[in-house]
Amino acid sequence: MNFLAHLYLAGEDEGLIVGNFIADSVKGNKFNDYGPRIAKGIQMHREIDFFSDTHPVYRQSVHRLSPTYGKFSGVITDMFYDHFLAKYWNDYSNIPLKDFVENAYAILRHHQAEFPEKSRVILTYMSKHDWLTSYAKPEGIRRALKGLSERMAYYSPMDEAVNELEKDFELYKADFTEFFPLLQKHVEHFKA
Repeated sequence: MNFLAHLYLAGEDEGLIVGNFIADSVKGNKFNDYGPRIAKGIQMHREIDFFSDTHPVYRQSVHRLSPTYGKFSGVITDMFYDHFLAKYWNDYSNIPLKDFVENAYAILRHHQAEFPEKSRVILTYMSKHDWLTSYAKPEGIRRALKGLSERMAYYSPMDEAVNELEKDFELYKADFTEFFPLLQKHVEHFKA
């Protein structure tokens, strides 16, 4: 799962929202340096990633991608799944996507003094270019994957994977539609 799914799954708890957002920038047990709700959000992010990475439906999406993408197939699949969440947002939330995203940006900006530097930089670009809303369109996913490619130590044409999304759209959509409710249920058990 990518940023949109993590923020959505965090619910309305600001600590969980912040923790889910900064988790990739917090290594090892450094989550203990944060307050209990943010630390729980970081752990929740890791649990979401573990559940996703090991689930057969998610793995099916990963393996459908061309072997050209290698270790980036999981990142690409995360982006595809955020695309489906954004595109079919009204199936998952009563709050309009734009309102949800604006609220998420506001919460994250309010807490950015607590962020690792890398997360502050990501938030700046994410909110300036409204990544989360843009995920609803294939072109938004293409831009996000191109940006990721350019930040990698060695270039990978991840943005070209959008062609595979468009070619096998119904297959990826079916995977997401089956998988996401299972992830939601798993997260509810984790939060309890």
